[in-house]
Amino acid sequence: MIEIRGLSSAYVSRSFGPFGKREVKPVLHDVGLEIAAGEIFGLSGESGCGKTTLARCILGLIDYKGEIVIGGERLQSRQRLRSRRRLGGAPAQMVFQDPGASLNPVKKIGWLLEEPLVIHRYGTARQRSRKVDETLVRIGLNPSYKTRRVHELSGGQKQRICIGRALILDSEILIADEAVSSLDVSAGAQILNLFRELRQSPGLTVLFISHNTDAVEYLCDRVVVMRDGSIIESLAQ
Repeated sequence: MIEIRGLSSAYVSRSFGPFGKREVKPVLHDVGLEIAAGEIFGLSGESGCGKTTLARCILGLIDYKGEIVIGGERLQSRQRLRSRRRLGGAPAQMVFQDPGASLNPVKKIGWLLEEPLVIHRYGTARQRSRKVDETLVRIGLNPSYKTRRVHELSGGQKQRICIGRALILDSEILIADEAVSSLDVSAGAQILNLFRELRQSPGLTVLFISHNTDAVEYLCDRVVVMRDGSIIESLAQ
């Protein structure tokens, strides 16, 4: 599903004043890996080693050098994943670390889940409502949650909504960036079990990014370990 060859990336600082100089900070160094369709692939390593930068490159959010192939199609640098659309959505979506910061606190859950469908012009209002209900059930919540607001949910429930927003367009690739690190042990375990249930979905590939080795070992089929922007070890579970 994902092939990465010779991937390198760097951040360039802003220049201040007429004589200011930009500094280039290399982050990724000649990274190469392959992720098979339908597997949960773990990406582990200490903070600052380049895990999130790699995910942003896959999503086409930042510049890079090298080659990224998604489902047989080669991507260009900074090209967002708009090809191979399903229900008008991109084949890759991301779940971030802090679910509270990812959700609009003034909107109801039904509106938050329906928003991607509206943006991509999916179906009628009735079809979108049915899709929202199906997604809530899929992430372990019941349709009554549509009328709730973000502040009424626990941390684990908020993360389930974020996962639902990422899945509602039937994305082929789900990138979870430290999706359980901000949750308590119980809620984190429930989210890990949800990922294991979701892997039964046909065609869904998960890139699970975490510095928590226990979570990676429990969830993932294969794991690579990064340090200072390079892959130093590859493990099969």
